[in-house]
Amino acid sequence: MNDSRIASKLDASTGVGTRLDPWFDRYADRALGMKQSETRSLFAVANRPEVVSLAGGMPNIEGLPLDFLAEMTAKLIRERGPQLLQYGGGQGEEELREMIVEVMRPEGIRAHPDDITITTGSQQALDIITQIFINPGDVIVAEAPSYVGALGVFRSYQANVVHVPLDKDGLIPDALEETLTKLEREGREVKFLYTVPNFHNPAGVSMSPERRPQIVEICERHHVLILEDNPYGMLGFNDQTMTPLQTLNPDGVIYLGSFSKTFAPGYRVGWALANHAVTQRLILANENAVLSPTKMGQLSIAEYLRSYDWMAQIKEYRSMYRERRDAMTAALDKYLPQASWNVPEGGFYTWVKVPEGIDAKAMLPRATTNLVAYVSGTAFYADGQGGDHMRLSFCYPTPERIEEGVRRLSTVIKSELETVEMFGNPERHTDTGVETPNSNLR
Repeated sequence: MNDSRIASKLDASTGVGTRLDPWFDRYADRALGMKQSETRSLFAVANRPEVVSLAGGMPNIEGLPLDFLAEMTAKLIRERGPQLLQYGGGQGEEELREMIVEVMRPEGIRAHPDDITITTGSQQALDIITQIFINPGDVIVAEAPSYVGALGVFRSYQANVVHVPLDKDGLIPDALEETLTKLEREGREVKFLYTVPNFHNPAGVSMSPERRPQIVEICERHHVLILEDNPYGMLGFNDQTMTPLQTLNPDGVIYLGSFSKTFAPGYRVGWALANHAVTQRLILANENAVLSPTKMGQLSIAEYLRSYDWMAQIKEYRSMYRERRDAMTAALDKYLPQASWNVPEGGFYTWVKVPEGIDAKAMLPRATTNLVAYVSGTAFYADGQGGDHMRLSFCYPTPERIEEGVRRLSTVIKSELETVEMFGNPERHTDTGVETPNSNLR
C-alpha cells in the first residue's frame, strides 16, 4: 500500500489504534468509517442496576407467556427437532411467511408469501437492502431525525445521507419535494427514501393520513424507492393502525417488519416485503450473508402465532406502554416544565427539546454520573446536529423508575442551566443549517 493511501486512512481515523493493530493499513475504507452508535456505547453504563436508563429501546417482555413458550418449544423440539435444527432456505420458512401475511393484514396490507424475505431482525433487512442498492457516494434521503441503526448501516456502505425535516405530522411533503428537486438539478440520483412513518424512532410522531399519499406521489414522480420501516405500527395506544405506504404503491415501497417489538427481540426475526424482482435479489444477499435465517426462531414464532392469541398479547403491550408513556409525560410536566416535548400516541419514545443553552451530548457524562441515562439527539442525525434534543425511552422502566429518572435528569439540567447562566456554554453544538423539525412537537 502506498504512503498516500496510508496517510488518507490515518486522516480518516485520526490514527487511533495503529500501534495496537498490525493490520490497520489493510482495512477497507468502509471499515474505517464504522463507529459504535451513541446508543450502544451507553449500554455498559445504562445496564448498571443503580442507573435509571431512559436510553435503550428494549421492549418489556416480562408479560410474555413464558410457561406456554417453554412447553411449546419443548414440544417443537420433540416433534420437529431434526427440521428445526437444520439449515433452511435463504428466503425463510414458508409457514412463517404465510403467518406474516396474516400479521400484516390488520394494517391493510394484502401480500403473498413469495414476496416476503425473512431476515435476522429488520436490522439485517436494512443491511442487505442497502447492500443491493447503494454504491459508495450514492444518496439516501432520510428524515431528520432518523433511526440511529439505519444511519449506522448507511454509513457503513458509504452512502451520502441527505436529511429532510419532519414535524408533528411526520415527514414534510414540501420539504421532500424541494430536496428531491434540488438533488436532481445537481445531478445526484437518490436511491431511496428511508422513513419510519408510525410512532417514529426517535421523534415519537406519526405521519398524518393526509401526508401519506402525498409522500408516495412525490417519490413516484421522482422515481425514488421508499423504504418503509415499521417496527412499532401495531403499538398504537388507542388501538389505532395507520395506512402503510406500501398499500399506496406496492411496487415502489419496500416494507420492513419485525417481531422484536411486538413479541420478543431474542428470536431475531424480521422481514422485508418487496416486489418480486427486488425479493429475488434480497434472497441472494441473504444467502450470501447468513446462508439461512434462524430456523429455530422462525418455526417457534410460526407456532406461537398459530397457537396463541398474539393479538391479545399485543393489546396488553399497548396498555402497558400507554401507562409508561403517561408516567413519562407526567414526570416531565412535574420536573422539567422548562423543556418541551411531544406526547406520542404509540411506540417507545419521547423527543425532548432541552432548555436553551444546554448541549444534550455534552451533558450526558454528567447525567450518567448522576445515575440517569438518555440518548443525545446527535445520535439521530448524519450531519452532527441534534445537540438541543434528547430521546427518552419509556418502554422498559417501570412508571416509578421513569419518574425517578426524570427527577434525576431535572437536577442535572438545573445544574447545567446554573453553569450556563454563570459562564455561558462553549460546548454548545453549532447549527449545521439544516432545518430543525421539532418546534411544533409538544
